Amino acid sequence: MWTDLENGWRPAVEILILAVLIYYSFRFVRGTRGWPVVIGFVVVLLALALVTTILDLKVLRWMLGSASVFIVFGALVIFQPELRRMLGELGNLPLFATVSEQREAIEVIIQTVERLADVKIGALIAIEQSIQLQEAVESGIKIDCDATPEMLETIFFPNNAIHDGGVILKGDRIAYAACIFPLTQRTDLNKSLGTRHRAAIGLSEETDAAIVVVSEENGMISYAYKGQLIRGVTLEELRAFLTSVVLRPAKTHGLAKWLRARFVEGNKPVSPVIITKHEPRLPNRLVGK
Repeated sequence: MWTDLENGWRPAVEILILAVLIYYSFRFVRGTRGWPVVIGFVVVLLALALVTTILDLKVLRWMLGSASVFIVFGALVIFQPELRRMLGELGNLPLFATVSEQREAIEVIIQTVERLADVKIGALIAIEQSIQLQEAVESGIKIDCDATPEMLETIFFPNNAIHDGGVILKGDRIAYAACIFPLTQRTDLNKSLGTRHRAAIGLSEETDAAIVVVSEENGMISYAYKGQLIRGVTLEELRAFLTSVVLRPAKTHGLAKWLRARFVEGNKPVSPVIITKHEPRLPNRLVGK
């Protein structure tokens, strides 16, 4: 009888584990650039399996079974960015930054953005969270200094040699400057959208960073998060957004709650639109860099 019980619950546990893995894998990639590939991949496999079963095509069934290893390898290659993001979030639990440091960093960003927007100096600032951003950028100059409004203004000053590109903030420190962020591959964006905004969207699609943008065309302030760009925000709206995103959960929050927030609630599909909250300060000019 004990053997029968073992034979009964082991398959049930295996099915449960596989079901959970498949479910959370779909939830994780849903809303990302790889989601259409997942749908097409699953449809093709189901169609081939159905045809081979109904028509009893033994050769085709054998080929599908033999190619399973190559299918898994292909999936790893196709979804490499998503897998890297998932493993990066699991390996970098938000436990160490203090609330005071995070609040100080938020105020530094607010002051910097306010000053740069007033004089229409373009800026691109990425706030690193659980995923290390250095893997997502193509280049960058290591700075490693305290984040202050004066230092950020100096970096983005037009005559500065490193004013082009983005800045990466780690906690209350400037880690890198002159970074080239990956541009979004979306084709539904307005053609007037400049490189800074496209880079902000692209980085937010691949990481969990919060990216702040100042347009040098009209001083408009925007932010990007999880593939969505919000344009024309006020300083108070920007402060509220950064507070909700950058201030991390307390250490007493369990791992299960953090995983649920990251992979269930935090990966709901976002609408592929750009929201403009306020009209540009110069409505006759296109929003550019």
